[in-house]
Amino acid sequence: MMSASLDDIRVLDISQGIAGPLCAKILGDFGADVIKLEPPGGETGRTMAPFFHDDPHPEKSLFFLLLNLNKRGATLNLETKTGQKIFKELVSEADLVVESFRPGYLASLGLGYEDLEKINPRLVMTSITYFGQYGPYSQFKGEEILAYAMSGIMSISGTADREPLKHGGFQANYESGINGALSTAFTLLLRDFTGEGQHVDVSMQEVVNSTLVVNQPFYSWTGAVQGRRRTEGAMFGNVMPAKDGYFISQAGGGASWDDIADFYGVEELKEERFANAEQRVLNGAEFDQIIVDSVKDREMHEMFKTASEQYRMLFGIVQTPKDLADCPQLESRNFYQEVDHPVIGKIKVPFRLFNMSETPAQYRMPAPLLGQHNEEVYTQHLSYTKEDLVKLRELDVI
Repeated sequence: MMSASLDDIRVLDISQGIAGPLCAKILGDFGADVIKLEPPGGETGRTMAPFFHDDPHPEKSLFFLLLNLNKRGATLNLETKTGQKIFKELVSEADLVVESFRPGYLASLGLGYEDLEKINPRLVMTSITYFGQYGPYSQFKGEEILAYAMSGIMSISGTADREPLKHGGFQANYESGINGALSTAFTLLLRDFTGEGQHVDVSMQEVVNSTLVVNQPFYSWTGAVQGRRRTEGAMFGNVMPAKDGYFISQAGGGASWDDIADFYGVEELKEERFANAEQRVLNGAEFDQIIVDSVKDREMHEMFKTASEQYRMLFGIVQTPKDLADCPQLESRNFYQEVDHPVIGKIKVPFRLFNMSETPAQYRMPAPLLGQHNEEVYTQHLSYTKEDLVKLRELDVI
């Protein structure tokens, strides 16, 4: 196996859900030794649907499977005195702790950053929460849709005649996990120069708000607020229907308007009333109908290939999960990874977020079963015996 970027880094992942586990997973993909520490009953991610074959089993959550690749797994009850003692022993030999608890919770257990840095001054702790470690909202509960609402991105999503919309999926959590991994990598690099660790504080509200690259400065400079997409005028430039799906086409990209008209096979589009963007908006309803009628019998993949290769147009198709699973571009870049899980079996999952020429992401192991590596972690890294582990289980410590 080729060398990895982070193969000398040990991570204790006590986070739950999506963002924290994704942060730790990315570090594991690049070689870090990640130990996933869960309560004896398992973390909340194991209860997240969808489940393999719709079986709500703690080893069959597809979320947990994806977000915990390349991790060893152990159980540890941090709310017991013995569990806290064991965690501190693990921290003494660790480089990083990733957590996602309510701010102040770990400190109440004597496991906050100020407590742990006394044990290990080189320790980095990355905390990923909805509103960050301080501020008037820091103790408020959060959820994916709240992160969208409170960050401002919902205010510009959707159409002007309807309520604001949330993007699909858990994009706020995913973005925060990626930002967490990036900021953690920076901090670990800086530690090599200073010899000291830091507490990395990631707020989902700030992460999503930071994607409003133009909207926030626009308001600061002019006082104007960007509205949602208008409903009147041409749909061109937004999603439109084809025979077997949806596509999006825009002017520009090197294609002339005559090229675009030829692609759609409609000479009428070359008339003066459609000659520029302003005219196309003024005659939007008629313009839209011409486009829709011209493509009603055309398949979107054929359109995409012709528009992109022959006409050099700005053109995309709305790909479904099936389309993405068979996407030749993603396949050519080895984006997907086949995982062989001891309960689920073989399954193909998204894996490589980016490529590095010398030390790329590597798949080493599937998500751990609950407590799978207890013996390995506690007897090899610490001084506990197998008999000790039996007692710890009886006391609900592991």
